[in-house]
Amino acid sequence: MAITKKDVEYIAHLSRLNISDNEKDEYASQLSKILEHINRLNKLNTDNIEPTYYAVDTKNVLRKDIEEKSIEKEKVFKSAPSIEKNGFKVPKII
Repeated sequence: MAITKKDVEYIAHLSRLNISDNEKDEYASQLSKILEHINRLNKLNTDNIEPTYYAVDTKNVLRKDIEEKSIEKEKVFKSAPSIEKNGFKVPKII
């Protein structure tokens, strides 16, 4: 299926794009090539190919969730310049 200059004009109109005549010709050519490639891919026999979710086999590596003692609030607040209501007080930013 070849994309014509008229098709590109219609798509540009729907997208509210102003494109030149040179661009229309260029986009028509590029879109036609893309559709040709997709048609070639559609002709491939994929009957015995198992669907995949990722191009490469990946495995997420997570550490074990082990509960550990955290830093005491007093030690953390010692280095804070300002504390208010059991938390850090920072300048208001708008």
